[in-house]
Amino acid sequence: MKVLILFYSTYGHVHKMAEAVAEGVAEVGGAEAVLRRVPETLPPEVLEKMGAVEAQKTMDHIPVATVDELAAADAVIFGTPTRFGNMCGQMRQFLDATGQLWAQGALVGKVGSVFTCSATQHGGQESTILSFHISLLHHGFVIVGLPYAFQGQMRNDEITGGSPYGASTIAGGSGERMPSDNELDAARFQGKHVAAIASKLAG
Repeated sequence: MKVLILFYSTYGHVHKMAEAVAEGVAEVGGAEAVLRRVPETLPPEVLEKMGAVEAQKTMDHIPVATVDELAAADAVIFGTPTRFGNMCGQMRQFLDATGQLWAQGALVGKVGSVFTCSATQHGGQESTILSFHISLLHHGFVIVGLPYAFQGQMRNDEITGGSPYGASTIAGGSGERMPSDNELDAARFQGKHVAAIASKLAG
C-alpha cells in the first residue's frame, strides 16, 4: 500500500514536515511512504536572490514527481507553503497538469490530505488547506484531516501550527523558525492516520 507524499518547499520547512509525515506513514504495517517534489518553476537566478539555493540543494536527492505517480498511489498527502492564503504556484501548476487523470477518474476513491507552512501565525494556513481541498474533491479524493485525537493542536502553552484541517508550521518572517516538536508530531500523526485509513480502504 503506497502513500505518496508530494510537496514543494522553498526554504526546507515543508520538507521537514514531509519527512515527519513519512515517518508516520511508516508506522502502519504494509504502508510504503514515497517522497516526491513537484517541479520548480522559478529560474535559478530568482532562487538565488531569494536566498533559497542552499535549502534547495538539501532536497536534490528527492525525485521530482510525475503526474502518473498520483494514479499509482493509494493515498496522496500534499505539502505546500502558503502563498496569500492559497497553495504555492509550483503546486498549482502541477495540479493543473492532471486533467487526463481527472478525465479518466484515476484518482476517485483515493485518500487525500494536506499540510502547510506560513511565515506568520495567522498567515492563511487554514485557508490554504481548505482551498486545496477543492481540487481534491474535483478529483474524487476521500479527504482526511488531522482529528482532535491529536491532542497537540489543543495546546496553548506555545505558538504552534496544526488544525483539524491538517498539520502546519510557522516559519517566521525570515524563515528563521523550523518546525517545532509539536508540529512534527502533528505531521507524524497525520501521516499515520492517512495511511491507516488508506489501508482499510485498500483492504
